[in-house]
Amino acid sequence: MQRKKHSAEFKAKVAIEAVKGLKTINEIATESEVHPTQITLWKKQLLEGVPTLFATNRGQKQKNEEELTATLYQQIGQLKVELDWVKKQCFA
Repeated sequence: MQRKKHSAEFKAKVAIEAVKGLKTINEIATESEVHPTQITLWKKQLLEGVPTLFATNRGQKQKNEEELTATLYQQIGQLKVELDWVKKQCFA
């Protein structure tokens, strides 16, 4: 028997439904055609992962992106200079 592969969106939808508690895990399992144990695992993963959504250091992430952008612009400038030099050598 081959395992089903569910998308992250599907897992999140099912886990959120389980967290809401409006239906039992067994009802959700029947509707989504997933084993109740799997839904419980997804629910646990969701609840464990939620704090990290708000705990990320956005300032550090932005700083890293700015450093990467600066490095890339420097490389682009260097490549333009080299290309101009090669063009001069070939067409001079």
